[in-house]
Parts: sequence; C-alpha cells; structure tokens
Amino acid sequence: MTMTEVSSAARARWLAVTTVAVGTFTVVTSEMLPVGLLTSIADDLGVSPGTAGLSMTAPGLVAAVAAPVLAFTARGLDRRLILMGLMALLGVANVVAAAAPDNTVMLAARVLTGVSIGGFWAFAAALGARLVPERSVGRATSIILGGVSVASVLGVPAATFVSSFAGWRSAFAAAGALSIALLALLAATLPPLRPEADDSGSAAREKRLAWLTGPLVLVLVLTALTVSGHFAAYTYVRPFLEQVSQAGPAFIGTALLLYGVAGVIGNFASGARAGRNPRSTFIVLVVLMTAAMLALALTGMPPLAALLVWGVGYGGVGVALQLWLMREGGGERGTALYVSAFNLSIALGALAGGRITDAVSVPAVMWTGAALTAVSAVVAGIWGRSRTTGS
Repeated sequence: MTMTEVSSAARARWLAVTTVAVGTFTVVTSEMLPVGLLTSIADDLGVSPGTAGLSMTAPGLVAAVAAPVLAFTARGLDRRLILMGLMALLGVANVVAAAAPDNTVMLAARVLTGVSIGGFWAFAAALGARLVPERSVGRATSIILGGVSVASVLGVPAATFVSSFAGWRSAFAAAGALSIALLALLAATLPPLRPEADDSGSAAREKRLAWLTGPLVLVLVLTALTVSGHFAAYTYVRPFLEQVSQAGPAFIGTALLLYGVAGVIGNFASGARAGRNPRSTFIVLVVLMTAAMLALALTGMPPLAALLVWGVGYGGVGVALQLWLMREGGGERGTALYVSAFNLSIALGALAGGRITDAVSVPAVMWTGAALTAVSAVVAGIWGRSRTTGS
C-alpha cells in the first residue's frame, strides 16, 4: 500500500469518527430540546410547565431501557446498519414532534426519540476501537463522546436561539433535518461493523461480575446523583429566570447561549486533568454546580454569573465520568449500563423538578438540584477515596 493510500485510509477512518461524533451530538441535542423551549411548548399545547416537562422525562426513561436491551439483544447485527436505523428513527421522531397538535403526540414522538438516544449512544461510544488503530483509540473515543458533552451544554442554547426567530417547532424541524443529513453521512463514511466476539463463557461472566460489583458502581451512583440533580433544576431554568429574575426572552436566550459556551470551555478544560485524576476533577466540577444553584436560589448572585459557573461545572462533569468509566473498563455492555443510568437520571431529575415546580414553587427546584449535587460531591470524596485506586 502506497503512502497516498495509507493517508487516504486514515482520513476515511477519522471522517467516520467525526461523523459518529456529530451523531452523538445530534441525538443528545434532540433529547435536550424541550429545556429551553419549555414555556413555549406548554403554552402552545395547553399544558402546565410541569406536564410539558414530561417531554424530557419520556425519552430519558425509554433510553434507559433501550440502551441495555439493544446492547444485549442486537449482538448479531452490523453496527453500521443499527446506527443508520436509529438515526432514521430520530429524524422521524423530531419531525413528528415539530408537527405535534397536542401533548399526547408530542410524548409519542419523544418515546421514539428515547429509543434512538439509548441505542445510538450505547453503540457509538465503543466504536473508537473499531475505527482507528489501537494507538489512537483514546483520542477517537474522546471525540465521539465529546459529541455527548458538547450537546449537553449547547443543545439548549441552540434550540432557544432558533426558536426565538421561528418558534419552538422550528427547533425540532431543524433537528429532524440534521438527523436525515447524518443518516446519509453515516451510510457514506462508516464501514461494515460486525458485532464484537461473543463473551458468554464462564470466565467472561466472572470478569463482568467482579466489574459490576467494583468501582463501576461508584461511577453509576455519582452519575445518578449529579445528572438527576442537574436536570431537576436545569429543566426549569427558563421558568425560573422568567418568574424569579424577571428576565425577558432576549436575556434568557443570550444567557443560555453563554452558558453553553462556558460548558464547552469546561468540557475541554477538564479533559486533560480528568484523564489523570477523574475523581478530584469531578468533585471540583460538582462543587461549582452546587454553588451556582445555591447562588440562584438565594438570588445573591447575578443570574448570568451563576449560569456561567454552572455551565463550566456541568460541561466538565460528562468528561470526568466518561474517563472514570473507561478506567474501570466495560466495552459495549458497560457503556450501555452507563448510558442507561445517565438517561434514567435525566428522566427522574426532570420528573422530580416538574412535580416540585407544580406542587411547591419554581425556586424550590434550585434547592433540590443543589442538595443532590452536594451529596454527589460528598460521596465522591468519601466512598470514592475508599473504592477507587490510582485516582
């Protein structure tokens, strides 16, 4: 093989990695869409903000089930075809959501979104080792999972920005169009990806059992506490800014956009440190999140400053947890359990926030989120020290 052919093959592999990363960005952005649009969706569909928040709860719950189910049942299928099918499903779901005449149709669309999220994320996260040489697996995996982290902090501001010009339905329509474009790119760039070798032997089962009862449990617990705390509060950040801070649409759109920028900064700034010491990096980031939510609840800090601190904290949390997970091992099935815990936490956090918003008050969700993230920091500091080695 000539140098030109080697260079061309390398470019093709990295193009595939980039396409998958854009795919993870697209599925997670689709999941996050209702956060910045919650008030508009509620008003248009004639439901309360808490009920509209079910559009966040539904895909999270479904993704939490879909990830392990697909990972354990689709062992004989080409991963390329699976990813293409899930992206096509996401396109349909977003288009249906954009045209939803009522909340029932919206929730049905969001159920389809959940299937796509859980399956795509679970399979995509482990593809680095399939697409590039062994020496580049870490970099490829970081790029693919970076799509999740960036989407988590940019999806809401992007949707809010688009909706400010053309309404909330346009944000879902744009996500649908992006999904269809990604379907074509996946077909063009991904090679056939046969499933991993079966690992059903007794030795493999013993290894998985030891792994499941080891430090991975800690990572999953921290994921549940932090992500549920974040979404209990952040799902209702727009109503909070409107009612408590008396902010208008222009300020909210700008503030959430800057929050997203801060999140991207937190994502990449935390990466190198988290690679060396994920536990301590995680604790610092969660403390930042807790401080920001408390500042908003106490109204002793300007909303924009608090959101910037919050964005830096949450933007880096995903990277720290992902690198922690990779250190503990896992493969497709381990990633599926992490994806399940992450999305279940999104659903439960959004659900709890909605109930608290309707039954108590909007400011109460900030106290709830801060309490859960504070507990997460304590657990990481105490249990993490005793259960994790080398961090």
